[in-house]
Amino acid sequence: MCVIYKYCPHCGNNMQPFSDGERLRAHCPDCDWILYLNPTVGVAVVLITDRGILLGERQSGGWCIPCGHVEWDETVEEAAIREFVEETGLTVSLESILTVQSNFHDPKHHTVGIWYLGKKMSGSLRPGGDLLQVSFFSRDNIPPLIYPTDRLVIKQLHSLE
Repeated sequence: MCVIYKYCPHCGNNMQPFSDGERLRAHCPDCDWILYLNPTVGVAVVLITDRGILLGERQSGGWCIPCGHVEWDETVEEAAIREFVEETGLTVSLESILTVQSNFHDPKHHTVGIWYLGKKMSGSLRPGGDLLQVSFFSRDNIPPLIYPTDRLVIKQLHSLE
């Protein structure tokens, strides 16, 4: 169990350890609320043109496929389009789902990522959000990537050719 509340966020009483036979969880014996540690959903758009694949350099270091998290009130498709325009300045249409992967690179924050294949619709390329720069790269000349799953996705692109 990587996160435990001392007090129940629903009724304020003390949380207690609880085992369901498979995992140790936090449980409130007063209101019967159980803390399930579930991943959040991330989305990314792979844009490939005759110039290569579009990547962004994160402020935290390393390059990635432009990506972000799904907000509570939006669909995964809306989030993918929003995140892409925020980070790159480009509006895209989503062509298909390329892959879905579990991301374990941050032990404090497990995510499930959905990578879409995108098609540029409009806009001017410029970095935004937490990207320092955006640039196209040949699939044979990819810079150091910050997220291990992006390496898997790019490798998968090679097998689609």
